[in-house]
Amino acid sequence: MKIQANLIPTSLNQRVGTILRFMLKARLVSIIPLLFLIVLPTQARAEPIDWVVAVINSDVITAHELNRRLIETESDLKEQGTPLPPINVLRRQLLEHLITEHIELQQAKKTGISISDEQLDEAINNIAAQNNLTTAELEQKIQSNGLSIKEFRNKIRNQMMIERLKQRDVLSRIQVSDAEINNFLKQKALQPDMDKQYKISHIFIRLPDNATTAQIDATKKRAEQALSDLKAGMNFGQVAASYSDAPDALSGGLLNWRSGAQLPDLYLKAITNLSPGSITGVFRSPNGFNILKLIDERGKDKQIIVTQTHVRQILIRTSDIVSDSEAQARLEKIRARILAGASFASMAKSYSDDGSAAQGGDIGWVSPGDTVPAFENAMNKLAPGQISQPVHTQFGWHLIQVIARRQANVTKAEQRNEARKAIFESKAEEAVQEWLRELRDSAYVRYFPRPS
Repeated sequence: MKIQANLIPTSLNQRVGTILRFMLKARLVSIIPLLFLIVLPTQARAEPIDWVVAVINSDVITAHELNRRLIETESDLKEQGTPLPPINVLRRQLLEHLITEHIELQQAKKTGISISDEQLDEAINNIAAQNNLTTAELEQKIQSNGLSIKEFRNKIRNQMMIERLKQRDVLSRIQVSDAEINNFLKQKALQPDMDKQYKISHIFIRLPDNATTAQIDATKKRAEQALSDLKAGMNFGQVAASYSDAPDALSGGLLNWRSGAQLPDLYLKAITNLSPGSITGVFRSPNGFNILKLIDERGKDKQIIVTQTHVRQILIRTSDIVSDSEAQARLEKIRARILAGASFASMAKSYSDDGSAAQGGDIGWVSPGDTVPAFENAMNKLAPGQISQPVHTQFGWHLIQVIARRQANVTKAEQRNEARKAIFESKAEEAVQEWLRELRDSAYVRYFPRPS
């Protein structure tokens, strides 16, 4: 059974695969729709004993944890129709992904990121709604597939913490200037490929930070072996699962549809002269080596229709005087008063630190990309009239209410927003990879062989 959990909107990830899967597949602008798979077969792979497979700073990964992830991933790959890599290869890849998850969670906890039970409940309610289920029906399906409610909640909480960490430490720091937008629009007029859309899969093999010549040669050799396997006729998804260090490796490396403008320049250059079904050679990017497969391409309609949202907010800014926890607590009290009958507009006029306070918090109609990703992600989950839980961005804590939605043609102003979003996504792809590499290289990791 596959349960969708769009914790963030479509992006890199429909990452950071995908940003979110916050690549996030979620627009890194908006990173990665994130997919959460519940795939527990009835029979587990037998393990005679449990033992420590790896130590990551102060955490450990046990054989039981790795084996459970292996079972889930095998079932997931079979459901996708992707041939399984050799078990020892898949186990090695999964161990590296688990190590990265542990490092990210450690960093999130170290820097004070937490997800309240209320925020978690709201996310789970959204997952149920996305799958046309009540929360009770979702819980029944989870339990019928062998996963306890506690385990499910922990998985969702961990995903939310990791994505909040990426948003705070990477995405919120990416800036797009007006000069970059102007240049982008000029180049777009000259390069029609930037407006075409491409469906691609990728294999990314990461270089260590400050890699030595020997490490560069070894990494390139690994990439060339992956290419050799592809030329020998192996399935791209199988090779991605065997070699790729990208977050979407175990879903075949699929990036799905992106405009040329949303792709890193190196990617667009590599696929420009390919025909659908073709594979690039190995090429280097700042953080490692890459192989791409062009699955399909299509032109983009000249008329662009976007979904606009009429939204209002109450913002409490944080400072040396107002802490994160205090700002969040204030908004929780304000939200309770609104739900009890108080006017959102009057609460905004009394308490909001935003310039829209005089208008009752009314921001007006916004298009995709007009607001920061964390705000947009939360806004996109709301039905008209619904009020969010407190949402954290680099500006402080927000209560968000959606008033209405509409479909609208893209104007010149909206074309600039589309450009801003495309530039952001292109930058975010490399920024997330660099951030992950730095996190991984700064961690203490020790592997342990199976005891005899």
